[in-house]
Amino acid sequence: MTSQLDPNVLAKVNTWLNGDYDIDTKQSIQQLIDEENDTELTDAFYKDLEFGTGGLRGLIGVGSNRMNRYTVGTATQGLANYLNKAFPNEEIKVAIAYDSRIKSDEFSQIIADIFSASGITVYLFEALRPTPELSFAIRQLHCHSGVVVTASHNPKEYNGYKAYWNDGSQVVAPHDANIIDEVNAIKSIDDIKFDGDASKIIKIGADIDEKYLDHILSLSISKDAIERQKDLKIVYTPLHGTGVTLVPPLLKKMGFESVTVIEEQAEPNGNGQFPTVVYPNPEESEAMSKAVEKAKEIDADLVLGTDPDADRVGIAAKNHHGEIQLLNGNQTASVLIYYLLNAWKDAGKLTGTQFVCKTIVTTDLIDKMAESFDVKCYNTLTGFKYIAQVIREKEGIEQFIGGGEESYGYLIGDAVRDKDAIASCAMIAELTAYAKDKGLSLFDMLIEIYKKFGFYYEGLISLTKKGKTGAEEIQQMMADFRANPPKTLAGSDVIRMDDYKALTTTDFTAGTTTSIPSGEMGIESSNVLQFFTVDGTKFTCRPSGTEPKIKFYVGVRAELEGKEEFDSVYAGLKDKVKAIGEELGLK
Repeated sequence: MTSQLDPNVLAKVNTWLNGDYDIDTKQSIQQLIDEENDTELTDAFYKDLEFGTGGLRGLIGVGSNRMNRYTVGTATQGLANYLNKAFPNEEIKVAIAYDSRIKSDEFSQIIADIFSASGITVYLFEALRPTPELSFAIRQLHCHSGVVVTASHNPKEYNGYKAYWNDGSQVVAPHDANIIDEVNAIKSIDDIKFDGDASKIIKIGADIDEKYLDHILSLSISKDAIERQKDLKIVYTPLHGTGVTLVPPLLKKMGFESVTVIEEQAEPNGNGQFPTVVYPNPEESEAMSKAVEKAKEIDADLVLGTDPDADRVGIAAKNHHGEIQLLNGNQTASVLIYYLLNAWKDAGKLTGTQFVCKTIVTTDLIDKMAESFDVKCYNTLTGFKYIAQVIREKEGIEQFIGGGEESYGYLIGDAVRDKDAIASCAMIAELTAYAKDKGLSLFDMLIEIYKKFGFYYEGLISLTKKGKTGAEEIQQMMADFRANPPKTLAGSDVIRMDDYKALTTTDFTAGTTTSIPSGEMGIESSNVLQFFTVDGTKFTCRPSGTEPKIKFYVGVRAELEGKEEFDSVYAGLKDKVKAIGEELGLK
């Protein structure tokens, strides 16, 4: 059977069978061999897990391309070795958090053991905690690095490993490449120090919780509106994740007195099975369905749902028909940034040195709004670590107000350097109270934004391509778009192509190609293509860095004269996105 395997895959399989791996691992590999499961063996061993836009992430199981004690151990030893080289003659400190997924607690202990055995002081959360709190803890405890064990919103079969640097951001260049070099230098699991030093592992918990919540409370702008609207009806679901530890007590501290938690989804569910949802992703209507149903039942004003590691939040609110409607990530980011810009303006805090930040695939409505407030808007590659990079580069020069990305991640203030669903839940609840205090719903506020700046709509087409053959197919699709750019999109001429892999901009009208500046401001070489048309349509192609997917983002725009036209304009924009997907054969 194994003679049919690629020689490189076979060599790795034999290394694991003959190396100093535990008996359970070897038996699992042997079972795949006995079953003649070449496909699973190939997928499990054809490559090593690598750091992508979200760190290390993969299916749980045996093999070099799976999440297990050895791949987690290799990554951690590589990171520990790099930290010891990067900070010589210092007491190096790291913080570790984990979520509710399968083996998250086990992996976090393995990570703590390896760090401590490598002479590093470890601050390990005593129980599961949200990812943004890990970022906050790194800064609060003056750590050099940190790790959170999570696969965010991926299916239950996945787990992951996000590595952070001393500013609380996920690692970026040059540290990411340097860490990978150290990981690749580990040629044997015998080089991994699995036997921890308990004296160097310090448990943390409630004290950091209180400091983190106090920080979020300090961000509040409209305390009077909250007091007047304290009976605002809010429904919250943590989707069996870490958000339940902090969101309900935070909303209570803010003064909201009518918060309903979806109890059947409140249990963190330590075995990571997410029993009430198919996919624990607040982007999915199915995942939010129980919260939406409860909102209808009690006539709620707002629905909030956080993913398992509570760095992303989905929301729903009453629309102009009085019905509970889910908002997408671009809509939520837009209304959140608009509220912050207005609040800063009203407080007289806009001095011309403020900025907001978003990714290149996030709605251009935010650029338009920021311009009207004389606030800069910086655009980065996909991945919140790039937004954090801009915050770091502008620190002491310009002031960060807030930022976000279309995939439901937002950040207010700079004490955390990653997307923060805990703080976002607080600010979204506040802006809903602020709007209601003025006789508006959150959705009414969104419509007012569209009337003022234009109705921007963004659609996402996501194609899943699993395994080795899927990865090859994704690369071929990107190559085809580069070699044969679309001439038109929905009848509008394509006038520009931005290639972030080559770091070039091509103006098809002028016939010129120029360079895209890189090395700072969240821009580096990345396998992303963007196309722009005469009528303002934006089309982006991007392979996912964390999932076996290729994603196509389609942004379109139209004018909105009044609320009565909302439904027809919205339908027209959605039809246009669908038509573009069909004409490009994206299915």
